[in-house]
Amino acid sequence: MLKSARKQEKDPEGRMPLADHLRELRNRLAKAMLAIVLVTIVAAFFYKDIIEFFTNPILNAVGCDSTFSELAQQRSGTCARIVLNGLLTPFTLALKVSLMAGVIFASPVWLYQLWAFVAPGLHKHERKYAYAFVGTGVPLFIGGAFFAYKTLPTMAKVLLEFSPADLDNQLPLDDLLDLIVRMVLVFGLSFELPLLLVMLNLTGVLTGQRMLGWWRAMIIGITVFAAVATPSTDPLTMLALAGPIWILYFCATAFSLLNDRRKRRRDALGPADEASELDLTPEDIGEVESVSASRALPEQVSRERVNGYDDVT
Repeated sequence: MLKSARKQEKDPEGRMPLADHLRELRNRLAKAMLAIVLVTIVAAFFYKDIIEFFTNPILNAVGCDSTFSELAQQRSGTCARIVLNGLLTPFTLALKVSLMAGVIFASPVWLYQLWAFVAPGLHKHERKYAYAFVGTGVPLFIGGAFFAYKTLPTMAKVLLEFSPADLDNQLPLDDLLDLIVRMVLVFGLSFELPLLLVMLNLTGVLTGQRMLGWWRAMIIGITVFAAVATPSTDPLTMLALAGPIWILYFCATAFSLLNDRRKRRRDALGPADEASELDLTPEDIGEVESVSASRALPEQVSRERVNGYDDVT
């Protein structure tokens, strides 16, 4: 019983043998995969609703509500129809959408498993920074994904304006979903730029003054990136991506400047954990205790040769 209790005790610093690390990694990966599989199975029953959630805004903006003969008589406007090509396409699309939904909606579980595996090896201040980065990064990514979802209908409408008049556009659903996923990832990851800059400032790699000096180049670079990342050529979609990143960049610069000022004040005050001065004043040690001579030594002092030297015994 005592041996089993000792084995269950964990090192307070999170240290363990390599075999235990691998065993823990296997268990946490199994829990994460099980959560993804279960959520994927549940999402498979609602995959049509998920597809409609992403495609309805685009279809409402560019959808065809008229027949070909009616469109030919109107002689104005362009529209699009979302279609599926192939016999197996509906089944493979259902699997793709369900798996994507499983990974996204099960993210709290597998992110927790990842954090639980890494956290024991982090120091207290490192855990504090990690909590702050995760707590800030998730809302930023969701904000970027929301902007992508709102700008996609406008982007689709502008792109379809290049179609010849009175022609019906067919949009393959799998290609459309791939485009939506790419736009969501591009917008979401681009909103993480300020968080990256703040992280570099906290680690001492980048100063706020240098970030402020880059503002002209950053505005041009963000604008070019937004123009390349958005497939449409209209300025509205480009500004929908570039504008928030400009604001977040200047917010990160302001935070870095304040953090640099705080560091300078702390350095001016000196280290907070400086050791106290030593008191070298001698103190009275009290009476000296007398020690009796060893009985093995003779009472009279004589000189004799020991190891080749004159020694007093």
